[in-house]
Amino acid sequence: MPTRRKKSKKRIESRRKSKQTKQKHLTPGQWFEKLVAVQARLRAPNGCPWDREQTHQSLRTYLIEEAYEVVEALESRNDAKFAEEMGDLLLQIVFHSQIAREEGRFTVAEVIREIHDKMIRRHPHVFGKHVFGKMHAKDSAEVLRNWEQIKAEERRSSNKGESGAGEGVPKETSLLDGVSRGLPATLEGYQLTRKASRIGFDWEEAGGVFEKLLEETEELKRVSREKNHLKMEEELGDLLFAAVNLSRFLKIDPEIALKKANAKFSRRFHEMERLARESGREFKDLPREEMEAFWDAAKKAEGKAQTRKQSGAPGKQ
Repeated sequence: MPTRRKKSKKRIESRRKSKQTKQKHLTPGQWFEKLVAVQARLRAPNGCPWDREQTHQSLRTYLIEEAYEVVEALESRNDAKFAEEMGDLLLQIVFHSQIAREEGRFTVAEVIREIHDKMIRRHPHVFGKHVFGKMHAKDSAEVLRNWEQIKAEERRSSNKGESGAGEGVPKETSLLDGVSRGLPATLEGYQLTRKASRIGFDWEEAGGVFEKLLEETEELKRVSREKNHLKMEEELGDLLFAAVNLSRFLKIDPEIALKKANAKFSRRFHEMERLARESGREFKDLPREEMEAFWDAAKKAEGKAQTRKQSGAPGKQ
């Protein structure tokens, strides 16, 4: 009996290793089909109760969260984490597509086909499929101008007859069409100014945007003295919009820049709390002057840590 059990265990282990070897050689398409099947199984009548309860609306937060976690993983330079988070984001696409398939609206195959066809349509300079765009592009700036022209032509073509003015009458379009109002405000402003810049509506140099920032700052100071809340809100919005425009001009994503600033503030605040506890006190009980002193100490400690990291010098373990 013991010998038979050992042989049985060896066969099971051999089959397991064989299965793992086969899975390693699966194509991306095969893995994608397996993922789609897993999500369909989770949504099936005898599947996972949580997955079955989800709707497009309930999943919105997860979709946004996963996108931000992908960015965070990218910044970490941890390839394993980056790949994992992109997988989580991909699952959201599959999840939404599965819900739509169940409702008879569209399938994940249509999602893939749409982006496949769009990428070919929007790159006539690569694929030679001339519909709306130029067949040649000398640089990336021309590629982007061509891209916007193709998008505008696609909208005009798809909007015919939707204006209510009669059959075949094109609906009015704008070069700013396609910027989602559901975006975070910084990204919405970034995309609006980027679209405007592609047709030449832009500052000639960064100096003009810096001057605009100063102008908007003075406007905000003026209305703040007047205690007019609505005007203060408007002028603060103008100041933030100018800052977003500057970030775009400097080729910096404002949402990522602000995220990093938030993280830096959080790190320094935690360090101040740690320093206060080391001195036998709670940070919240300190007078303002000591809080400022701890802030300076936290900044210096962070600066020294960054210098060590850049020089490759070993720090405390």
